[in-house]
This record gives sequence, C-alpha cells and structure tokens, in this order.
Amino acid sequence: MIVYNSCPCCGQKNIIFLFSTEDYTVSHKQFEIWECENCNLRFTQNVPLPNEIGSYYQSENYISHSDTKEGFVNQLYHKVRNRTLIQKRKWVQAAIGKSYGNILDVGCGTGAFLNTMKNSGWNVSGLEPDEGTRKKAQDLYKLKIEPTGRLFSLLAESYDAITMWHVLEHVHELHEYIARLKKLLNTNGKNFIAVPNFTCYDEKVYKECWAAYDVPRHLYHFSPASMKKLLSIHKMKLDSIKRMWYDSFYVSMLSEQYKTGKSNAVKAGLVGVLSNLKAMSDKEKCSSVVYIASAEGN
Repeated sequence: MIVYNSCPCCGQKNIIFLFSTEDYTVSHKQFEIWECENCNLRFTQNVPLPNEIGSYYQSENYISHSDTKEGFVNQLYHKVRNRTLIQKRKWVQAAIGKSYGNILDVGCGTGAFLNTMKNSGWNVSGLEPDEGTRKKAQDLYKLKIEPTGRLFSLLAESYDAITMWHVLEHVHELHEYIARLKKLLNTNGKNFIAVPNFTCYDEKVYKECWAAYDVPRHLYHFSPASMKKLLSIHKMKLDSIKRMWYDSFYVSMLSEQYKTGKSNAVKAGLVGVLSNLKAMSDKEKCSSVVYIASAEGN
C-alpha cells in the first residue's frame, strides 16, 4: 500500500486525517481520507499499489468498464450520457476553435466519447488500462484502443485536444501524467480535465457517504484550489472552467443509497437541484467541473 507523508500534489507535509469511508462498490473495506492544509487537496491514504488496485475495479456495477444498464441509476446514466457526449464535443470544438483535428482520450472506457468525436470527423486515439474494456470499445464502436502505458511513447506535440473525463483522480503517477499531457499538446492544444469537486453542496449533505469519494479507486479528491495549484506547478494556464450539471444528480442518487441503504430518487433529486442552484452563481461549487488548460505561453 501507499502511505503518504506529504501531499501528493504540492509536496507539503502539513497533512491531516479527516475521516474514514467505505468502498461501497467492491470490497466494502474502510479507507482514510486526508487533506493538505496547504493546497486543499484531499487524498485517499493507504491506497493499493498500481499492481494491486485492479481487483477494486472488478464489478458489474463499475459502469465505465462494464457499460451496464442494470438498475435505475445506471439506466438514468445512459439516458443522460447521450446529451453530455454532445456537450463535451462542443466544449472541445469551442475551446480550440476547430471543428475537427487530432484528439486523445486518456482513460476512454468503452469509447463512447471517442465514437462521438470520430463521427464528427476527428482523428481519434484512446488509452485504457483494462483489457476487457478495450475489447468492448472494439466490439461496440470498432475503436482500436491502446493500453494506458502507451502515453509515454506517443509523439510529442501531436494533439489539438487531450481529454480526461473523470480519470485523473484514478492515476497513481499524478505529476508524471500532467507533465506528459503538456508535452503531447500542439501549439494551440488544450487539456480537458474533468474531476469531482468536494466543495460542492451534495458533498456537504452526504459527507463520508458522498459517492464521488469512491475509495480506493479515487486516489485524489480535488477542489478548485488544489487543481489550480497542480496546474501551476506544471506551468499550465487555466483557461476556463465548465460545469457538469448532471453529475450532482447521479452522485446524489448513489450517495443516498450508500447513506440509507435504499434508493430515494425524490430526495436525491432535491439535493442535486440545490447543489446546482448554488453552483449557478459560483461554477467552482459544481459537483463536477471541467478544467480547460493550456501550456503557458500558448
């Protein structure tokens, strides 16, 4: 296991224990959440090593790998996904000012987003660590997805856009990834990094039962302050932040199950609405946010 004696983001040693929470999806083990008092990153303590964590992803309930439609929450996820895929495409095109180009999706899952971009004329590349998930991408969309280790052998300055949709929080090599993503961008390229945001209202309601903690698969738990610090360390410029409105509802529905042991779509929906209302005046309070960044000087 990995024991942090300093912050995995900024390296400072003023880190404190906050609480323990459960892996509700696979193992039902308890894991500790700690926080850095310097940069405001939260992180999972005592996490499995890279060669040990694979078993924590082996569940039919883990939707990005299984693509399951079993259960109300997963059915809702698929209905909403079609709309969010289009929104993501529009964000990419608007941010780089091009209707097509070269795009890399890191941690692409079963390939739904890449398929959307391919159908819009983009040259697509995808990386995914799980072999079974790569096969599903081939079966579903005829996409040839490479193992994630290929990231460090790709040609520099090759991509107009690099996306990580709820992936960075899973990556053991945090700084190595950000540094590599920066090198892979071309002159006007952009990184799109979507992560959960623990400063949102739904986290305040569900606390240790907040589904977006998702221990131990989520190694890091970002706030806007900690993400800005991470980008600044690597001389990346934050161009804009986008809200992911639907995530508050999906996360609240899962969180309600974790907290009470049963579904309550009405209550979870109300929490999602309140969370989004608070985020309307401050996008940095949204349940999930997308950070669009470029290399400084670009």
